[in-house]
Amino acid sequence: MIHCGRWMLIGMLVALGGVGQASAQAACDRACLRTMLDQYLTAVVKHDPAAVPLVVGFRQTENAINVPPGGGVWKTVTGLGKMQRRYVDAVSGQAGFYGLIEEGDGVAVATVRLRVQNRKITEAEWYLARANDPGLSGPRQPGRPPANLHNPDYLIANPPPDRVVPRAQRLSRDELVAVTNSYFDAITSHDGAIALTHPGCGRAENGSPAPAGRFLPRAAGAPAPAANAPAGDCVSGLANFNLSMVVARRIPLVDEDAQMVLGLAVFIRRPGSPTPRNVFSEWFNVEDGRIKTIYTAMFYPPPTLAVPNWPPYNGNWPLPASVVPAPAPSTQP
Repeated sequence: MIHCGRWMLIGMLVALGGVGQASAQAACDRACLRTMLDQYLTAVVKHDPAAVPLVVGFRQTENAINVPPGGGVWKTVTGLGKMQRRYVDAVSGQAGFYGLIEEGDGVAVATVRLRVQNRKITEAEWYLARANDPGLSGPRQPGRPPANLHNPDYLIANPPPDRVVPRAQRLSRDELVAVTNSYFDAITSHDGAIALTHPGCGRAENGSPAPAGRFLPRAAGAPAPAANAPAGDCVSGLANFNLSMVVARRIPLVDEDAQMVLGLAVFIRRPGSPTPRNVFSEWFNVEDGRIKTIYTAMFYPPPTLAVPNWPPYNGNWPLPASVVPAPAPSTQP
């Protein structure tokens, strides 16, 4: 009996060792995640889903719309643009691209989030800003600049950092998440003092500097803001900002080496406001413990579109009362 129990224990240890080896083989480190991201982007450009390992049930959305492999960007993307950044998170098993993609003669600002499990891609979430997409005030008007602030040239001149931060200068993963959440909390509270930001922090919306045309640094040769333009930074003007709440908040990717964080959420406007909801991806550049710059790819969904369409927020933030029918009056006495 003793010998039997001994061999059973040895067998269990061998089995557990095999499981551990399998897990190690299935894990995807930073280099693996970057390879998977590059392989996926190459497959999209080639219009060939078979060129990348996708799981059965692979799910992809583009601006919250579900698309099958071979549809959407698999058909439209013809190349990667002149500004590209890649960030990876081995803890969550996710990789992200921020930059420009080419669609024939057009250029879009894009965020792509991938999830990798067992060295296969399970999810792809795209945020796309194209020149003729609607913006804060509605559709683009003839002869006018893009309504959604689409500005790839400025993004090329003022790209996000591409770096490995020395370990001694890094915040921890939890600290990076807390710094990012402080920005969202400041917006919801209409109080910029809550945000952990550098004075003069910059924000680029779909490539354009905001607010008031100010960003750090200003593009070479770009005109300076008008003398009467209000001074501002990434948390200016929150007291009067037309926002009720920041909802469906997610922070799926934290690149500790680069000190970059991907935040996803939805802006809900104040009750009665005709201003559309804003669904956004924001890449936070954290330096010396505070947000230095923010880079976005965002879109303004029609009132009937359920957003963000990803768990745990499966598109319920919130649709207007005109879309959701009122319940029938009760017939009970």
